[in-house]
Order: sequence, then structure tokens, then C-alpha cells
Amino acid sequence: MNMEMNSKTSTRDIIRSMNYNVKLIFSFYLFNSLGRGIWMGTALSMYIYIFAGEAGGLFGLSQSVVLGLTSAASGITMTIFVFPAGYFADRFRRDILLKIAGVIGVIGLAFVAFGNSFLYIFIALFLLGLFNALVRPSLEALFADSVASGYRSKIYSWAHLVRQFAMAAGPILAAIVFAIIGNEWDLGILKKVMYVGFVVSLIGIVILFIFKDERSLGKESEEIAKEVTEEVKEQKSRLALKVDSGKAAKLIPILLVSSNLLVGIGAGMSIKYFPVFFTEKYFISPVWLNIIMGATSLATGLLGLVSQKVSLRLGRVQTIFIVQFIATFCLLIIAIYPPFAVLVPFFILRGSFMNAGQPLSRSILMDVIPKKRRGIWNSIEAIAWGLFWNASAVIGGFIVGANNNFNLCFIITTFIYIVGMIPVILMMPLVGKEREAKDQDEVIDSSKLVDSESAMSDSLIDTDYSSASIVVEETSEGISK
Repeated sequence: MNMEMNSKTSTRDIIRSMNYNVKLIFSFYLFNSLGRGIWMGTALSMYIYIFAGEAGGLFGLSQSVVLGLTSAASGITMTIFVFPAGYFADRFRRDILLKIAGVIGVIGLAFVAFGNSFLYIFIALFLLGLFNALVRPSLEALFADSVASGYRSKIYSWAHLVRQFAMAAGPILAAIVFAIIGNEWDLGILKKVMYVGFVVSLIGIVILFIFKDERSLGKESEEIAKEVTEEVKEQKSRLALKVDSGKAAKLIPILLVSSNLLVGIGAGMSIKYFPVFFTEKYFISPVWLNIIMGATSLATGLLGLVSQKVSLRLGRVQTIFIVQFIATFCLLIIAIYPPFAVLVPFFILRGSFMNAGQPLSRSILMDVIPKKRRGIWNSIEAIAWGLFWNASAVIGGFIVGANNNFNLCFIITTFIYIVGMIPVILMMPLVGKEREAKDQDEVIDSSKLVDSESAMSDSLIDTDYSSASIVVEETSEGISK
């Protein structure tokens, strides 16, 4: 951004001051997430699940295991290439890498659209995994370079809202298409729904061709690790491990990625099977399943904004812990197979709370990582979600199995989430307030000071008036005596 934000900056001013690349990133998030919300979530999962059933499985494996393997194909590809992509993003032009990714993305979508065998599906997912590997480090690094340090959580929470709003609109649009062409789980109907999503995703891919490295910010977006960790000295006596600001700046990224890695393992084990869970255990129709998924995404985006506001008071790490704790509790409720009327709100709460802390987590990471290393660190974080999320999806497929043991899968995920909160707890004393929060505190303190001075002035005026009154009364009394 071209201007520093504070708590008094209006929404219109923020939008106007957005960097060229930031505006493009918001547009890419909108169309990419909208398209994926239509074709890549429920529709693709159920397409593969039903396709595997009609084909008699793959190498004798159950439908759930096949679904997990297809997820692994994309994830393993992303894992293999995302680290080199992050290295190249720090060494070469990030906008060039995004253009290369765009070409690969178009080819991948073509394979999904026109393929009619497992071979085409696996090739498509391989190419889309490569697409994500190239996009993630370059786009996120360019995003961080285009936003002023110390003010990222607000912009990141807005970007999170755009993504989630689009992901919410995607399933709702898919539900509308299902309602028009047929409200049933049929391969032909699923493919037509996916075609609609492909068209929207192509718009997002086209946007990748117009990013410009030259339009990012300069020193305003460089790391501010010392500022982020400046409160460590004051809190040092409360730390079990004595660390200074320098060590804290090195520990924060490690703890953040470790937590994300563990959460990714747990998430991958369960999230891939939520559509199947609703279908097999609650016999839900395509329209209602897409509405629930859409509502979850919308709630996630809105809660991300609320969490950012709360973090200005409580702190970013503390807020991350709270939302993850609530989400973990909700998943435990889901694991007992509650009545449908109870399941739906807890499912929406689980998804929205677990993802509400993402903008805060990313803002912390980008505030402490130098610009020249942001590509590689975005790759490391992507590996946590790429390799471990998709690898655990395969494990989840075996746990669910042919007997649909969803509750066991959800309970294991719950315990993994609990372990994933340990690095967050360790990080609490290391991360100080964001610059925006400090600006807000200064505004509040200044307001209090003005009010205090005003009250003191009023008090002095009242005292002077009272003194004058006493003098007048005494004089009057003297004259009357």
C-alpha cells in the first residue's frame, strides 16, 4: 500500500491506496476461489468417488482410498516443485513465474474437462499441483512485498474474506446449477457443473499474466522483526526458555510453520471426506450440501475480519489460539454423529473458527521474514499444507475405509489439532502487538489525555467561579453586617 493505515483510516481510503499488485491479487483470489468453489470441492470429490465406484475401484482399492490417492497426486506434485519454485521466486522475477504457472493451469484444466479415465484425472491433478507450486510462493511473496509492514493483518483479513466469500458463492452457484440440470449424484451432471467452474477459473488464470514486480513497495514492506519482538525483553522473566529478540525472530517462523504443519496433517485426514460423510451418514442432496459448504466459507471470511479486530486487543497469537481451540471442540461434537440440526451449526463453526486465524498467522510470518527470503518461506509453509495435508488424506482414506469410520477419523484429527496448538502457546510471549494495534492504543491514549485535560480545565473554571462566588458572598455579608 502507498499509505500507512491506522484505526481511523476509512475503507474507501484503504481501497484507493491499494497497490497495483494487491488489487490484482484480490481479483485473482475472487475468480480463482469462485471457480474452485464450483468445481474443485464437492463436485470433484463426488465425481472421483462415483467414478471409482462405477469403474470397480482402482487396483482393487475402495472408493475412499482412491479419493485419497487422487488428492495425494496433486499434493505430492506440489511438494516436489514448491521448494524449487520458492527458490526461483527469491532469485528471479516473480511475475514471470506467475505467467509460466498460468500456462500450466490452462493445460491442467483442459485435462480435467476433456478426460474420461483415471489416467486423465491423475495427469490433470499432477499439472494443477505444479500450477499451485508455482503460484503459491511467487504470489504470496509479491503480496507481502506490496503491503506496508505492521499493517498486514487488516489487508490479509480482507483478502481472506474475498477468498472465502468466493468459496461460499461457488457452492451456492453449483447448487443452483444442480437445481436446474438435476439434483442427483450423476457423473454427467457433475461434469456439467464442473464446466461452469472451469470458465470462472480461467478468468483467474488470465489475471496471472498482468502482475508486475516493479509495482511492489520498497522499504515500507521490508521485515520488522525487531519491532515485532520488542516486548520480549519485558516478558523475559516469564519464559521457561530465556530468549532475546534475535532468537525470538528466528523461533517465530519455525513455531508458526510447525503449528500449520500439524493442523495440516489433521485437516487433510478429515476435510477431504466431509462431502462423503454428509452423503453416507445423513443422505444429504447435492443442493443442500453445497449450501452448507457455502455458508461455512462465508462464515469463515466474516470471522476472519472479527478475529483481526479482536487481535488488536488480545494479540495476534492469542487470538489464533482461541479460534483453534473452539474449532477443535466443535470437531469433537461432530465426531459423535449428532442430529442433523445440531451437526450443521457445529460444522459451520468448526470450519470458520479453524480458518479464521490464517490472516493473522500470515501477517506475523511476513512481518518477520525479509523480502529476499519470502519466496522460500512461503514454499516451506506450502509444503506443510501440500505434502502433509495430502499425505494425511491418504491415511484418512484408509481409516474411513469401506466401513465409513468417520468418527474415528475425526477423533484422531481432534488430538492432532490439540498437539498443533502447543507451538502457538509457546509463541505467545514472543510476538508483540502489531503496529496497527499500537497506533490504535496511541489514539485511545491521546483521546483520554484530551478528555483529562478538558476535565481539568473545566474543574479549574469551576474552582475559579466558586472562589469568586465566595468572595462576593463574603463581601455582601460584610456590607449587610
